[in-house]
Amino acid sequence: MLLAIDTATRMPSLALYDGERVLAEETWRSANGHTVELMPALVRMLERQRVSPSELRGIAVALGPGSFTGLRIGLGVAKGLALTLDIPLIGIPTLDALVYAQSRKRGPVCAVLRAGRRRVAAAFYRRRRGQWRRQGDYRLTTFDELCAEIATRTFFCGEIDAQAAELLRERLGAKAVVASPAYSLRRAGYLAELGWQRLERGEVDDVATLAPIYLRHPAIE
Repeated sequence: MLLAIDTATRMPSLALYDGERVLAEETWRSANGHTVELMPALVRMLERQRVSPSELRGIAVALGPGSFTGLRIGLGVAKGLALTLDIPLIGIPTLDALVYAQSRKRGPVCAVLRAGRRRVAAAFYRRRRGQWRRQGDYRLTTFDELCAEIATRTFFCGEIDAQAAELLRERLGAKAVVASPAYSLRRAGYLAELGWQRLERGEVDDVATLAPIYLRHPAIE
């Protein structure tokens, strides 16, 4: 059994995965209440599925980009559980988990997360041999800057509100395909699948040194 934890933004998500099925999953909007909401939600999920913490084989956690406070809370809980239970910890970049859900897409995909001050964290991906491959680095940018780079039809997914969607369509026309809100929802079930794949390959992280991916210096929140 693997537990997946994603607290990278105001949409935290948890999932339990047994290698064949997502047994439980919860995603909710939080008004920066990760500190008080995460552990009760996690305990409820385990109790509802009658899963003891001792049955967990590993923990997958979203590494960012994302909110400084959110990432710190999620990674702190994941590390604490991994150390206490003596089980592997697997860190997965947040945007990689988001684009993993877009399995039916074939063209370029741009995954984005809100980063405040009209900025977004973004990365471009292309599918190669059945796997998503990131093209370039994770970066802090704006929708205007992203539009200036688009030369071909691109699928946008992630935290894209109505205003941003309208901007993309206005600037790019048919070159911009914007995912629906449900299709853009970041779900811990996908994070769990990625984590399980790495766990099966023995690709686990060092609990002591695993660190979040920040694209700017953290500010006090």
